[in-house]
Amino acid sequence: MGRQLTSNKRKRTISILSHWTLRYFLILCIGFAIIAAGALYWIRTTSIEKSLKTAELLGWEIADRVTVKDHQLQVPSDLNTIVSSREKLFDTDQYFCVMVLDKNNKLVFSQPEMGQEDVYYRLSDDFLKPRNSKYAGVTVDIADGNQTLGKVWVMQSKQSITFSPETIWFVALIFGGLILCGWYTIYLLSSKLSRPIRQVAYAAEQIRGGNYEVSLDINTREREINELVDSFGDMAARLRQLEEWRTLSLAGVSHELKTPVTSIKGLVMAVRDDVVSAQEGKEFLDIALKESERMERMIADLLDYNAMTAGSVAVRKERTDLKLLVGEILYQWKIAYEDQMPEIQLHAPSGSLYVVGDALRIQQIVVNLLNNGLHATAPGQQVRFHIILHADEHLLHVDVQDNGTGISIEDQPNIFERFYRGELKKRRNRGLGLGLTYSRLLAQEQDGELILVSSSSEGSTFRLSLPRWLAQQDVLISEKTYRTPVKA
Repeated sequence: MGRQLTSNKRKRTISILSHWTLRYFLILCIGFAIIAAGALYWIRTTSIEKSLKTAELLGWEIADRVTVKDHQLQVPSDLNTIVSSREKLFDTDQYFCVMVLDKNNKLVFSQPEMGQEDVYYRLSDDFLKPRNSKYAGVTVDIADGNQTLGKVWVMQSKQSITFSPETIWFVALIFGGLILCGWYTIYLLSSKLSRPIRQVAYAAEQIRGGNYEVSLDINTREREINELVDSFGDMAARLRQLEEWRTLSLAGVSHELKTPVTSIKGLVMAVRDDVVSAQEGKEFLDIALKESERMERMIADLLDYNAMTAGSVAVRKERTDLKLLVGEILYQWKIAYEDQMPEIQLHAPSGSLYVVGDALRIQQIVVNLLNNGLHATAPGQQVRFHIILHADEHLLHVDVQDNGTGISIEDQPNIFERFYRGELKKRRNRGLGLGLTYSRLLAQEQDGELILVSSSSEGSTFRLSLPRWLAQQDVLISEKTYRTPVKA
């Protein structure tokens, strides 16, 4: 059911190009429709106002030409010609008309010709406004002194003085062109943006399928897209490298664990089948025991590393006398390898050197460095170590210098990578290549660092750096202890 819903959601999705161009087109249409409505309303209002002012001027002209004789209105004989010329000038339609009414609202003159019934049809009952709201008209009084003797009505349809078909088409053409230009602009931008995203998405799909050989041929002037492409390319290269290391590491781990198991099985079977003598059987069992111990150490390294990366290893940060701790570590380690008679010299300044760290984890790091130095010593060569303690303003350093065969320049950048083992180390002793990785993680968990200082054919020097315990921290602890009330 969940897969079906996910599938339906994916089917309903659309591309960035379709998504943004469609929505931007709708936004443009709505926005320009609002603008066009406002513009047309303004044009209509302005046109009516100007047309009515023009009609009022015509009404004043006609009123000036009408004379009064014996209190009767006298229309000049050429008024038809004058009105006709004004109609041509104003470009009026068939609804345009001019009426001259006396004081009793009786028709005296009209253009075009009409009867009194037409006057009643066109004007309201009180003769103050057009009867039909589709018409607009202005009236001018014909006066003789202070006495009003009649009126001049100039009427025309509102449509003729607002929008002509040519005006509407012209406005529609302008706004349609603006909408298309805006849509085409966002289409180009979305297309340019979606193209590299599609290529990156396709490359990600290839990587998910296990193909890390992807290339992105994208050259744009946009800095953000270039940064995305470069970062994705680096990520793909890193994933390819990690996949190669994972494959090699899995093969190496399988081989390293299979070798002691096969050796132990063969030795035990030889003893069980009485293939060897009693003395040789004892030697075979001793070899099998050593192989099992070696396999146990490899499994322990693997478990420690997994626990560390999972965050389930607790690392304490407390005040520790580094000089005293390192001395105890060296003493215990020397006893454990007494048969090889290692020579260890500790160089430390006078006084106590306090660090913020976990004594157990520091011991694990130093012991691992000592074991690595022991394994790096050539057969038949005296094992020698120089342990140097020194300090700076904020850190205390433990330099572990051995007299082994060293690490090749090619291997030095990768020695802290998990499961990495140099060619010389692979031939000399078996292991999983997790010791230095685990040690560096332990150092970093204590806000310190583990680095390779130098390495040559005369030996290697590793440096463990840990934060110093400063005098201010003693003061803070004292104040905290003093201020904490004692419970009864």
